[in-house]
Amino acid sequence: MGLLHTLSLITLLILLHTTESTQPPFSCDSSNPSTKFFPFCKTSLPIKIRVHDLVSRLTLDEKISQLVNTAPSIPRLGIPAYQWWSEALHGVANVGPGIHFNGPIHSATSFPQVILTAASFDARLWYRIGQVIGAEARAVYNAGQAEGMTFWAPNINIFRDPRWGRGQETPGEDPLVTGKYAVAYVRGVQGDSFEGGKLKGHLQASACCKHFTAYDLDDWNGVNRFIFDARVTVQDLADTYQPPFQSCVEQGRASGIMCAYNRVNGVPSCADYNLLSETARRRWGFHGYITSDCDAVSIIHDNQGYAKTPEDAVVDVLKAGMDVDCGSYLQNYTKKAVEEKKLPQSEIDRALRNLFSVRMRLGLFDGSPVRQPFGNIGPDKVCSKDHQDLALEAARSGIVLLKNSDRLLPLPKKRSLSLAVIGPNANSPQTLLGNYAGPPCKSVTPLQALQSYVKNTIFHQGCDAVSCYSAAIDEAVKIAKGVDYVVLVLGLDQTQEREGHDRVHLELPGMQQELIDRVASAAKKPVVLVLLSGGPVDISAAKNDKRIGSILWAGYPGQAGGTAVAEIIFGDHNPGGRLPVTWYPREYIKLPMTDMRMRASSGYPGRTYRFYEGEKVFEFGYGLSYSNYVYEFPAVTQSMLQLNQSSASQTAEYMLVSELGKEVCERKKMSVNVRVKNEGEMAGKHSVLLFMRRKKPSHGSPVKELVGFQSVNLKAGERAEVEFVLNPCEHLSRANEAGLMVIEPGSHFLVVGDVELPLTITI
Repeated sequence: MGLLHTLSLITLLILLHTTESTQPPFSCDSSNPSTKFFPFCKTSLPIKIRVHDLVSRLTLDEKISQLVNTAPSIPRLGIPAYQWWSEALHGVANVGPGIHFNGPIHSATSFPQVILTAASFDARLWYRIGQVIGAEARAVYNAGQAEGMTFWAPNINIFRDPRWGRGQETPGEDPLVTGKYAVAYVRGVQGDSFEGGKLKGHLQASACCKHFTAYDLDDWNGVNRFIFDARVTVQDLADTYQPPFQSCVEQGRASGIMCAYNRVNGVPSCADYNLLSETARRRWGFHGYITSDCDAVSIIHDNQGYAKTPEDAVVDVLKAGMDVDCGSYLQNYTKKAVEEKKLPQSEIDRALRNLFSVRMRLGLFDGSPVRQPFGNIGPDKVCSKDHQDLALEAARSGIVLLKNSDRLLPLPKKRSLSLAVIGPNANSPQTLLGNYAGPPCKSVTPLQALQSYVKNTIFHQGCDAVSCYSAAIDEAVKIAKGVDYVVLVLGLDQTQEREGHDRVHLELPGMQQELIDRVASAAKKPVVLVLLSGGPVDISAAKNDKRIGSILWAGYPGQAGGTAVAEIIFGDHNPGGRLPVTWYPREYIKLPMTDMRMRASSGYPGRTYRFYEGEKVFEFGYGLSYSNYVYEFPAVTQSMLQLNQSSASQTAEYMLVSELGKEVCERKKMSVNVRVKNEGEMAGKHSVLLFMRRKKPSHGSPVKELVGFQSVNLKAGERAEVEFVLNPCEHLSRANEAGLMVIEPGSHFLVVGDVELPLTITI
């Protein structure tokens, strides 16, 4: 009995310890008599009053301790430690220090890398992914495996240069797409509705728009992101770099912003009062916290030499409107800045009010989280079947069919079929995930998925690695000769493109092209080429090679990516993805990455489909299908837009959007309907992209510009009518050289596919 009693006590103690250690951290425990009467714990009071009360109780040392991402506890007030840095770019990840997969939850749903998800051009899909990420984040917190609920995503910088190693993290090169992605993701993560406006109280999790602003270079030709001074015209800022952030704040209501490492026109982003306070907070109405990128405060003095002393760097960022330092600089130098009377405590208090407001909106000062709105989200929600099905749907929806000569795909489903799968990306689970990924629920590689279709499948890696410095080409050729079909799975991985590492060329690495040529020459039939990559690759040779029958771009397709690739190859899914970036020829690398100009000029071809005037391998929005879709504009569609105002000149070159005013802009909205029909034999998901171009583009006008996109599911032979509501001030305007949004009169065309609708704008 004594032994059993002792074992029972030990078991009880272990259970108690386990229960205690898995409790999520929170403040204002109603069972704690020393804290429950603090005004900042009274949920009946407005957060503004609660935050003022809390900050007023802190000593200077306590205040300073809270200005860094690893904020320590304040035991006398019952405030636990908090970690501001967590990551959830395309799934909850343990990349930052705030998330731990060391308890009942040991993985999370890993969606495709953002660049592939964007290729679906499906905002509702993006929202649903955000919802899953937000719910799984809250589940991890509820399980006691999160030190914070602030997630530093999405990355909504414009993918300006194809060499950028972090382009894979973004929704691509178009400001409209990037802005809509930001809004959908943020609303999903934070617990808002798809349309917005539901979020009145608590945040499910906090999303953070990064990197503010004009950040799209990591390390090129001796210039790194820490010292780079991005010289950007006010025109390009107004209609390229800033709109995604404006959408993220105004429509998405993001609760966080991250300021970037780089300077913009000489001023470090984190020390730019005009950027952080005037633009984000005053003009856009941002209510949330602003964090630095990690060690971005230190580089203002240590690398850039912008601040003369460390204390000056602290003063610069806090006076600019930044709130928390990912790093230790504010911890180390703020007190001295106060003692030297360079920094008033009011600036610290302002930052703390923003920080604690977000923690309160997350429900972390409302007592036990179990009794809060999101307290019932348990570990069973993580990696649920529904969530994993959505990861597969996202991969299917994004994969782009770039070539399909003589309808090689889909391949026949025959038991007697023999298949060779060749390439270093064919059986690499890690490559599927891209960067900023946590451990996936499970992973299916292209090889594994193809083997489920064809029993007689032979695999050969082809190259020693993706870099392909050495290749067993003769062996691959021998295998290719003996099978019915060959699937090559090549491309890039994180050794070729990643944070801190930009590419130096646009071709396939090493001997990959030689492997393609030799295998394609030996194969009995034209081969299938599958590319995994974030950034574009110049595959002109494969595009023009008759021995390459089909090409699929699969990005980094996440945990279910292999399944999606195989389903498309064998016709169980009809591909419908479209490229969210321009694929440039290899000569494009002659342009310096440091040249931030978007618009073409003499000797300079411009950047992105909106302004680029050179040759393309594949254009933005390109994507084939196993079906054929045809469009038409109904005859009743409006073809004239009159913006005449009594005070406006009839001969003006343009009209300022600010002169029209929001009321007129709303009143002048126009509805454009597009009929689309699936004339193929397979059902398919199809994205309808509506562009606008000017008949005679003026200097600085885009070549063409996306003004709307919608995704529809159509059965074989089915037709649908898609409505686009265009606000002239938002969709039909551009920035002039002064950075002001203007609408140009004259002949324009609305374009979908190869169909155009004339539109005359009069002012």
